[in-house]
Amino acid sequence: MKKTYIIGAGPAGLAAAYKLLKETDVKPVILEETSDIGGISRTHRFDENLMDLGGHRFFTKSDEVMEFWLSFADIQEMPSRDDIILNNLAKYKETGVNPETQDNVLLIRRRLSRMFFLKKFFDYPLKLNFESFKNLGLKNIITIGFGYLISCIIKRKENTLEDFYINRFGKPLYEMFFEGYTEKLWGTHPSKLSPEWGAQRVKGLSLLSAIKDSIFKKEGKDVETSLIKEFYYPKYGVGQLYELAKEKITEMGGTILFNRKVSKLDFNGDKITHIHTMNNENQEEIFECDEVFSSMPVKDLFKAFNKEIDKNIRQVGENLAYRDFMTTGLLVKKLAVKNQTEFKTVSDIIPDCWIYIQEKNVKIGRLQIFNNWSPYLVKDFENYVMLGLEYFCDEGDEMWTCDDNKFIEFASDELSKIGIINKEDIIKGTVVRVKKAYPKYTGCYSEFPKVIEYLNTIENLYCIGRNGQHRYNNMDHSILTAFRAVDASLGKCDKKIIWNVNTEKEYHETKN
Repeated sequence: MKKTYIIGAGPAGLAAAYKLLKETDVKPVILEETSDIGGISRTHRFDENLMDLGGHRFFTKSDEVMEFWLSFADIQEMPSRDDIILNNLAKYKETGVNPETQDNVLLIRRRLSRMFFLKKFFDYPLKLNFESFKNLGLKNIITIGFGYLISCIIKRKENTLEDFYINRFGKPLYEMFFEGYTEKLWGTHPSKLSPEWGAQRVKGLSLLSAIKDSIFKKEGKDVETSLIKEFYYPKYGVGQLYELAKEKITEMGGTILFNRKVSKLDFNGDKITHIHTMNNENQEEIFECDEVFSSMPVKDLFKAFNKEIDKNIRQVGENLAYRDFMTTGLLVKKLAVKNQTEFKTVSDIIPDCWIYIQEKNVKIGRLQIFNNWSPYLVKDFENYVMLGLEYFCDEGDEMWTCDDNKFIEFASDELSKIGIINKEDIIKGTVVRVKKAYPKYTGCYSEFPKVIEYLNTIENLYCIGRNGQHRYNNMDHSILTAFRAVDASLGKCDKKIIWNVNTEKEYHETKN
């Protein structure tokens, strides 16, 4: 039987294992560096509360990915706990999948994400409605309008992410809502970033598309991902679904080995023959392999290659840049900001899933409100609010190395300073660090096509997932790379197809 190894137990690695087990007689072995399932798509337990590492909506235009998710959990048909309290019963059945009595459930959640700027809330994407006029003032609105018209007439050559944003939103709106946040996220000004990030993450979104969306409502798979109104979400957090996937994979005969850091890959010609790993006790294990699916960071992959490689290609591969990530979880009694929206919520908290913090006098980039993701994440969600304060940083910098208690104090001060909470309402806090959360499109990245071309020459290697392809993919795109990689390994498609997932505009805007 073919000896197949998968590096990494994130969404892509798990998806590859599941498809292999379902469609072939291969019994893959997953090598996971940590003791956790799900990669950055995992859920952290904080006492008796749960929090994700970032926000992870379950939305896809791919039936194939949706079928994968539904292999482990059913879609909610009866009301969840917050629906019952708020009497939101009309859209549900009287019998069926019941999140109050069943655990393996995908909840149907309202998607609301706003921006916080000048201590006021703005729709994301910005809408030219009464609320925006009131918050920005007529002068700013006129400036934004003229700036957008200019951007429609005078198109920039898109050499940088700044060019990309200005072409779609105009310079004034870019400077208000994109410039500062993007620099927080990447630690680099947008004028020095590749436009490719915008092409992937913003896709077809622009000021014009947002205006059209507010006039002509679209639903389902024909709407831009950034404009969707509802999404699915596991009852106990994103990590629950991938824990369920782990259980199914092991039931089907797959193996997952934890705390196995890949340290070296041996070759015979253009094939990987052996995988060397180190465990937590610094003990080496060597696995003979016939094929390898890798979701490990490309930078680490190149450092593990035990063979002669063109010097320039190795240099590019080993010097790819990443942005790291920290989440401070805060359990609080209540929020200081009031719910002034049309949406009813339990305890009348603001209804956002997450909020982009555009204020320039704080370092926090984004705020998660986990009560709004699922009422089952917070032990006493009627009386407490579970928050996730997200910070973008670099491993080893001042934030990354800060003592946990000091960082909780720092984050609490920031959220208090902008008026989201009062410090006296904080119950407790926690800090979680995530390495290589965001592949960066800076520095030697411009030469990354050479790396892709080289990796495709390794006959039995398939690169999958966000870090495996050094591409800022959503979960569904990461899963699709795994599916296409399995197809390529079975001779159903060319290996180059794997790298085409999430690159073509038509993919985003129409259903395949």
